[in-house]
Amino acid sequence: MSNSSNTSPSRITLPHLGAATDSLLATLVARWHEVEPAHAETELTGKICDLHRFNFLLWHEEDIARSPEVTDTRIAAVKRAIDGYNQARNDAIEKVDDWLIAELARRGVTAAADAPAATETPGAAIDRLSILELRRYHMREQLERDDATQEHREKVAAKMVILDQQRDHLITALDRLVEEIFAGQRPLRVFRQMKMYNDPTMNPYLYKAAKTAA
Repeated sequence: MSNSSNTSPSRITLPHLGAATDSLLATLVARWHEVEPAHAETELTGKICDLHRFNFLLWHEEDIARSPEVTDTRIAAVKRAIDGYNQARNDAIEKVDDWLIAELARRGVTAAADAPAATETPGAAIDRLSILELRRYHMREQLERDDATQEHREKVAAKMVILDQQRDHLITALDRLVEEIFAGQRPLRVFRQMKMYNDPTMNPYLYKAAKTAA
């Protein structure tokens, strides 16, 4: 990959958040396969770009981990990288939701105490959309393989139809969720992930090792 481009992606705004976000994610997936994954965005767009970048890096580390040609030493390094990116990804999901919570407060929007909450937050839905765009990009690569059989291409084409349907459904659901939240019809409740495996005070293998070393 070459150095990252400074070209700015489309800035995300709340109306039609799902479609705007998906367009941004698809653009970045294609761009980041040509340049280093980076961006200079701020506000909500920046939070979403951060989340997408961690998913991008995580996806490709997991590809490396599955290669039969990778040494055990390399696998260990990849596993640590995966843990780090996964932690950063979960943190990034919460930062998207935190931005939305702050925006709700700025607008003075408060849901009624008995308003029903959704099973996932907008940040979690955007995370799923991010992964879906990565999957769609790499599935399209399979369609374009010179060495692929016709049978392979037909199977991939059938999967692309399903992925496109999933994308459309997710965009619609995300737009509806955000609309309901900002109309005060649903609360935005963030359930903190509180991952323990990277915390040296929570993971017994880490704090026992630290104690032994001391």
